[in-house]
Amino acid sequence: MRTSTSLVLLICCLAMSAPSSEMVEAWISSENGDYALSGGPPIPLTEIAPEADIVIDPARVYQSILGMGASFDHATCYNWSLLDEGARAEVIRKLFDREEGIGMNLMRLCIGTSDFVGEPYYSYNDLPEGETDLELRRFSIEKDRDYILPAVKAAQAANPDLRFLASPWSPPGWMKTTGTMLAGKLKPEFYDVYARYLLRFIRAYEAEGVPIHALTLQNEPAHIDPNYPTCLWNGEEQRDFIRDHVGPLFTREGAAVKLWCWDHNYSRLEFPRAVLSDPEAARYVDGTAFHFYEGKVEAMSELKAEFPDKDIYFTEGSTFRTRGAIQIIGILRHWARSYNAWVIMLDEHRKPNSGPHFASRTCLEFDSKTREVTHHFDYYMYGQFMKFIRRDAVRVDSTLGDTRFNNIAVRNPDGALVLVVANASGAAREFSVRCGARGFAATTPARSVATFRWKP
Repeated sequence: MRTSTSLVLLICCLAMSAPSSEMVEAWISSENGDYALSGGPPIPLTEIAPEADIVIDPARVYQSILGMGASFDHATCYNWSLLDEGARAEVIRKLFDREEGIGMNLMRLCIGTSDFVGEPYYSYNDLPEGETDLELRRFSIEKDRDYILPAVKAAQAANPDLRFLASPWSPPGWMKTTGTMLAGKLKPEFYDVYARYLLRFIRAYEAEGVPIHALTLQNEPAHIDPNYPTCLWNGEEQRDFIRDHVGPLFTREGAAVKLWCWDHNYSRLEFPRAVLSDPEAARYVDGTAFHFYEGKVEAMSELKAEFPDKDIYFTEGSTFRTRGAIQIIGILRHWARSYNAWVIMLDEHRKPNSGPHFASRTCLEFDSKTREVTHHFDYYMYGQFMKFIRRDAVRVDSTLGDTRFNNIAVRNPDGALVLVVANASGAAREFSVRCGARGFAATTPARSVATFRWKP
């Protein structure tokens, strides 16, 4: 293991006790594998010059953090089901346990299947061609019992503080213009029954002991594809659906679920604007959900400035390597109260994946021959954020970096400050940190992410 006089000496196991007011705890992960959430001796807080590289101002506050995590996509849960009991329990523990793992605490559920599945696409109310079920008598979540619900319940056991958001990829085919879950639009005459379908899902999961914290009305509503479940909406249609159907129904039925509009890319802000500009629709909407596949992250701040009483969430987008850490920092710096990666674990062939989209190597990789699981750098990179940034932490001001070296600072509910620093450059980086009159100096190796925690 490499060390230097200015580098935080990362030689001991993680220590999660309350930080001292005189010392800074530190952990680091590096792309070359030398460090993997490695913790070391605490760094003394000392008097430091005003012109520090990173200046933190805890008095300037921004958004609170709801949570960070990934998804219970079908591909991941299926691969978990192939592990023996002990290996599966270890994977769950290392993802969701805050002490022994990285403490994911906000997870996304698919309402029916997404494209990352190894079986035929399904909704909870599939019917033979030409049939309808306006009373939803044949609604059933039975297929989720195979491996989705077992994975969810195992994660809840590892982290009782886990919360869930949920998104549909498509309504049942019989409600749509195509007659299938592929492409097409929801027919307006089925708006009411589809609202009741979403409520049935919420109630069914509640009955399983899985309360839904938030719901998006459609995954990626500006995209349709004939090869996997999608459904096209525009902003005006989603506005009407929320205002006239979902909002009143959920209110009448006492469904305490947050509604998030959009759930797509940074581009096309006209969609959430159409929803949030309508006072009747907006009163049912908690905030806007984003993905990052098109557009620029600054769009989230732009929308926040227009609708300051509505929150911003980031619901889908896996990031990779230290450049991925820079992306997460940018997401949090632009008002997101959450971060959710997408698929957690595919096999060595990037399977199962029935859809048309290329799959990058996931943070956990399942070997279908040996039944072993590899934890790649991105698992540890996620942990540099998720393990230390607590729910209800508040982002505080810190000096803005650039595309190769940047940071995010939060104040946890216990009063501790957490600073995450990402160095995506090919060289080690020395820097100083000041908060008030005190601070510290450190060095991050090339392509690494470091987390610092202390009581100011």
